[in-house]
Amino acid sequence: MQRARSDPRITAGIVALAAIALLIGGAFAGLIREGAHDLSGAASAFDLYLLRVVRFTLWQAALSTLLSVVPALFVARALSRHPRFFGRGFILQLFTVPLALPAIVAALGILALYGRAGYFAAIGGQSWPDIYGLSGILAAHVFFNLPLATRLFLEALGTVPVDQWRLASQLGMGARPAFRLVEWPVLRASLPGVAGLVFMLCITSFTVVLILGGGPAATTLEVAIYQALRFDFDPARAVTLTVLQIALTFAVVLALTRLGANVTGDANLPVAPRRYLSAGTTETAFNAILIVLALLFVAGPMAATVASGLGADLSRLAGESAVRQATLTSAGLGLLAALLSVALSLSLIMARRALALRRRGGRSLLEHATDTGAGFVLVVPPIVIGAGWFLLLRTVSDVFAIAPVMVVTVNAVMAMPFAIRAMRPAYDAASERHEKLCAQLGISGWNRLRLVDWPSLRRPLATGFAFAMALSLGDLGVIALFGSDSVQTLPYLLLARMGSYRTADAAGLALLLGAVCLALVVAADWLGRGERS
Repeated sequence: MQRARSDPRITAGIVALAAIALLIGGAFAGLIREGAHDLSGAASAFDLYLLRVVRFTLWQAALSTLLSVVPALFVARALSRHPRFFGRGFILQLFTVPLALPAIVAALGILALYGRAGYFAAIGGQSWPDIYGLSGILAAHVFFNLPLATRLFLEALGTVPVDQWRLASQLGMGARPAFRLVEWPVLRASLPGVAGLVFMLCITSFTVVLILGGGPAATTLEVAIYQALRFDFDPARAVTLTVLQIALTFAVVLALTRLGANVTGDANLPVAPRRYLSAGTTETAFNAILIVLALLFVAGPMAATVASGLGADLSRLAGESAVRQATLTSAGLGLLAALLSVALSLSLIMARRALALRRRGGRSLLEHATDTGAGFVLVVPPIVIGAGWFLLLRTVSDVFAIAPVMVVTVNAVMAMPFAIRAMRPAYDAASERHEKLCAQLGISGWNRLRLVDWPSLRRPLATGFAFAMALSLGDLGVIALFGSDSVQTLPYLLLARMGSYRTADAAGLALLLGAVCLALVVAADWLGRGERS
């Protein structure tokens, strides 16, 4: 076999790790440099406003987690108790849609449904409450996280051995004892990980809070960072806010790691096993109500987004040069980000496998880095990386001129955990089959990738590419800092139209953006299913 240091797969992995380290290290360098220049300003940022921001960040995340996870327990159990009924597959597919929707599109759907000018307000009249603030943030977070938590709990329930259900049936267990003795132990074991995952997603939520926050009283750390740089231009305060955001995110990710949570989630559900207990009439009615309510809550904002979008003047929007330019910019940046994400992810996957095959004792530091390196980006949210580079480059270059580079690189790295999840099993399986043969024939590098690995990796690569491009197309975090009139993506243009109260245009753009991202994720899911079949 080749020596480890001469294996091109390991070299590619080292290059990928260096690129990630440069991106995150550059952000930290910008923060450290700015903080060192204005230590008094950074220290003075620790005031009552900062305390309110931190408290609201934690409070909204805790409430969002509670409102998402507790109902999800019962909805997942209801779906598990009825593994076969008309429309069940459609409901499960619908519960995957929030994963594909950009946050700004979902926020507009929440406004179109629950806002003062929304469909419910038309029924409730002037007494309808304002959705902006904590209530809007909670509604959007539950919209995203209730389906996710339901899928994860349903996956956990699918791991209950069939023998346990057979024994419960033989003992004549009713719904309550079956829940207490069979279902609850599995749900309880997965509860900390699911709750921690949802809490992390809510504590790093930027777009939802930016759109639906409604003012200083409902501001999180990430939105405060954005405001400190784009509106107040207070770099010292931005540094303090960023350090606190990193500390909070690191603590949550560390807790998730200890709990064994899956930080990327999974859009796919296992096939329901054969069940030996049948639900009674009362339980069936109760479960049906739960499922219908969850379905309406998830489907409502989607339907409102479609209805509002179709009500816009789509032909006029399609003819606007700004819309066409933003669409082309989004497509180009999304394509580059997806290509870079797949390339970096594949490099880490190949290097990890090569190092594992050459292991003689415990795992080396390099192998550990290739295995977990992509996960470190979850500790540093996109807005934090953008803030660091914004501060680093503002004195040496026009920060708005380098917007395309920042959008491509940050979005590529942020999509890596999803791309790795899609590609790694296929590459490991292909390596298991072909590793010895390739070593004997001396096939390596590009020839191995083209002749040996490509047939097995083609569909997983396409899956990772589609997911990465969908995430990049819908992202607002980085472009919100670096965007300008000369560099606009669809999310940025959508935000600008909302800011100028052109809500009809914003609805039309949201429909376009949501449809494209949804199509990409559906294609990724189809490609993934084709690979598994």
